[in-house]
Amino acid sequence: MFKRFLKSRAAARIASGFVAFYIRLVRRTSSWEMIGREHFEALDHPGQGFILAFWHSRLLMAPTVRGETDKRVFMLISTHRDGEIIANAVAPFGIEFIRGSAANPQKSFKEKSGAPALAQMIAALKEGAVVGVTPDGPRGPSQKAKIGVIKLAQMAGAPILPAAYATSRGRRLNTWDRFWLALPFSKGVFMVGAPLAAPGPDADVGALREALTGALNAVTDEAEAAASGRSLRPRDMG
Repeated sequence: MFKRFLKSRAAARIASGFVAFYIRLVRRTSSWEMIGREHFEALDHPGQGFILAFWHSRLLMAPTVRGETDKRVFMLISTHRDGEIIANAVAPFGIEFIRGSAANPQKSFKEKSGAPALAQMIAALKEGAVVGVTPDGPRGPSQKAKIGVIKLAQMAGAPILPAAYATSRGRRLNTWDRFWLALPFSKGVFMVGAPLAAPGPDADVGALREALTGALNAVTDEAEAAASGRSLRPRDMG
C-alpha cells in the first residue's frame, strides 16, 4: 500500500509542494549575486527570444531567475513522473512548462511527445519568450551538451545563453548528474556567460555542441569559485 501511495498523484503533489517550499527557503535565507547580468540584459528586450541553458545538476534554483525578466519563461520538462513533480514545483514561480525532449529533434518527430514539444519551443522563442533547457538531461551523460539544443537554436533562430548557479553550502547527491543540493544560509551566485549566436543553416552543429559544453562548464566553474570565495586556477579556466 505504501509503495502504491508513493506512485500516486497525491504523493507527487506533496513532493512538488516540498520542492517549491525548499527553493523559497534557500532563496530567502541566502544572499544572492548575479554575475554577467549584462549578457542577460543584452537579450532581454521585446521580440528577442533566447534559450537559457544550464546543466541538469543546477536545476534546483533555476526557477528563481524568473523575476529577472518580464518575458514569458518556459522550461522543457520530461514526460516522466519526475517531470510532473518538477513542473508543479516551478509553476508557483510563474514558469510555464513544455513537456517533451530536445535531445534529438529529428527523432522527436517520430515520438508522440517530441513533435509537439519542439513546435511549442520554436513558437515560444519566435514570440520572444525565454525557454530554459538542460542540455545534458534528463539522463546524461552529465555535463555534455546534446545536439538537440543546438538544433533547436538553429530552427528557431535563437541565441543560447549559458548559465549556472552555485552556493557556498550544499551537497552533491549520488545521482547520475551529481545533483547540487543547495543548502539554506548560503552565499549564492548566478553566473551568466556570453551568449552563443543563433546557428545559421550551414553551421557546424557538432562544433557548436562542443562550444556549448565548454561554455556551460566554464560558467559552472566560475559560479562555484565566486560562491566559495576562491580564485579560479588556470586549469579551471581553460
